[in-house]
Amino acid sequence: MKKPSLVVFGAIALVLLILLMSGCNAYQKLVSADQQVQSAWSEVQNQYQRRTDLIPNLVNTVKGYAKQEQQVLTQVVEARSRATQITVTKDVLDDSVALKRFESAQGELSGVLSRLLSVTEAYPQLQSNQNFLALQTDLAGTENRITVARGRFNEQVRLYNTEVRSFPETIFAGMLGFHPRAYFQATPGSDRAPTVTF
Repeated sequence: MKKPSLVVFGAIALVLLILLMSGCNAYQKLVSADQQVQSAWSEVQNQYQRRTDLIPNLVNTVKGYAKQEQQVLTQVVEARSRATQITVTKDVLDDSVALKRFESAQGELSGVLSRLLSVTEAYPQLQSNQNFLALQTDLAGTENRITVARGRFNEQVRLYNTEVRSFPETIFAGMLGFHPRAYFQATPGSDRAPTVTF
C-alpha cells in the first residue's frame, strides 16, 4: 500500500486554504452589503420621522383657520398614529409582509396629508400665514427626501441581492444566514410629494 505523498497533502491543504479564503472574502462582502442596506433603511426611517415630527405643527396651524375641517384633521392624526406604531427593525427588513404593512401605513399618511393640503386651499388667510407656508414647504421637501431615501435603499438592496446571488458568495450566503431582501414598494400615488400651491 502506497502512502499518500506530500504533494497530495499539499494540494489538499492548498484547496482548503483557497476555500477558506474565498469563504472569508464572501462573508466580508455580504456583511458590507448588509450594512449598506441597513444604513440606507435608517435614512428612510429618518425622513419618515422628520415628516411625522412636522405633522402636529401643521395640524395645529390648520386648526386655527379651518375649524370645520375637523374630519380631515382627525384622519391625519389617526394616520400619523398608525404610521408611528409600525417600527421596522433589521429582522422586519427580511419580512416582506411586515415591510408591506409599513409601506401601506406610510402611503395612507401621504394620502391624508395630500387631502389636508388640498382642503387648505379654501382658506386664503391660512394660505398667507407664514408659519403654515414654512410648514408646507418643509413637508414638500421632506416628501422629496423620502422619495430619494427610498430610491437609495432600493439601490442598496439591489447590490446586496446581487452579492447574495453571485458566485461564490451564493454558496456561503445561505449557510451564513444571508437571504435576498425585499425592495421598498410604495403604495400607488405615495411616490409623489403633495402638491403645494400658493
